[in-house]
Amino acid sequence: MASRSALCAPSFLIRCPGGAGVPPARGGTTKSGRDARAPRVCYLLIILPVAGILAGQTARAPQDLLKEAELLHRAGKFDQAIEDYRLLLKQYPDVAPVRSDLGAALAAAGRYEEAIVEYEGALKLQPLPQIRLNLALAYYKAGKIALAVEDLKKVHEDMPDDVRPVMLLADCYLRLGENKKVIELLDPLQPTHGEDLAFVYLLGTALVRDGQVASGQVIIDKILKNGDSAEARLLMGTTKMMVHDDPGALVDLQKAVELNPNLPDVYAYYGLALLANANPDKAYDAFRRALERDPNDFESNLRMGVLLRREEKYDAALQYFHHALEVRPGDFGARYQIASLTLAAGQVEQARRDLESIVKQAPNFTEAHVSLATAYYREKRKADGDRERAIVDKLTVERQAADKGEKPAQ
Repeated sequence: MASRSALCAPSFLIRCPGGAGVPPARGGTTKSGRDARAPRVCYLLIILPVAGILAGQTARAPQDLLKEAELLHRAGKFDQAIEDYRLLLKQYPDVAPVRSDLGAALAAAGRYEEAIVEYEGALKLQPLPQIRLNLALAYYKAGKIALAVEDLKKVHEDMPDDVRPVMLLADCYLRLGENKKVIELLDPLQPTHGEDLAFVYLLGTALVRDGQVASGQVIIDKILKNGDSAEARLLMGTTKMMVHDDPGALVDLQKAVELNPNLPDVYAYYGLALLANANPDKAYDAFRRALERDPNDFESNLRMGVLLRREEKYDAALQYFHHALEVRPGDFGARYQIASLTLAAGQVEQARRDLESIVKQAPNFTEAHVSLATAYYREKRKADGDRERAIVDKLTVERQAADKGEKPAQ
């Protein structure tokens, strides 16, 4: 049975599904057949004789609050719009579209955690894919990429013809380092979206980072047809890094920074190239600039932690490692760095447990085996330490053989 506030919601609050936030696709429909072209706000403001009903409830008529909130929202006066939406929701808390628009105003003001709460509330009241898409975008902006992925997958199921959730989902996978999932998602759409530069760039980035250099070069050539660009230079630099042409990569990535310093990932990869070319001081500055633009950049958080650790600034390093792990939950590199600091701090038992968990899940992680051997030796477990050293030797031989293109001895 509906709650009293839902049953008593006045007719002037009736409006079309959707709400403010992510703009709808052109001509798209939801899986259930709903038209996704509904305007951002489509209240049916039916002016009724409500003065008597509202007497003693509020000094302002709800339709006036609603109109004012929308005007303020559209004018970019988000704090004032938020106040009006909240006044309205105090009287009618179960009106999902208004709660969704409150979420949109909060997100526009950069208050993503509060926006998430409102979108989640709206979704419980009215489980529309458009509201879920807005929720996913708020998660994305808040750096909760894994949570955004779960909602975007559901939106994609409900709105299979809408490219917005596909593009955002691909970007999330890219941020999580799941390049194969990006390729799997976007590759089938090449025939219809192959001329969309944003689409091409996402796919090309995933191909290059996945080591599919030849396929990535095809994408780079497409981008270069439109002239030199930061996007093309970033992909070219990343490709050269994959084939260990570190000086060439640095040239391209420096040019990418010059062309567009605000391009996502450009300062992070420039920093990686500087590290590869033995310039840690400039790399530190590049990672700092990357984090100024995007505090949730995984590579920059991880590398800043590594550089700070080298300077023995362990507490500061640990903060960056933990944030990297928040961006990519379960990442072996971030977990290893935290475990290594734990070991250096003398917390041998905790470090050993963490390292055992890592090598169990990533048995070819050589550095983790090295640190685990150290932990065993410190616990006077020589046999276990010797076993880990043997694993390290085996993995080292295999890697060297692979680098030379040889088959390791059995």
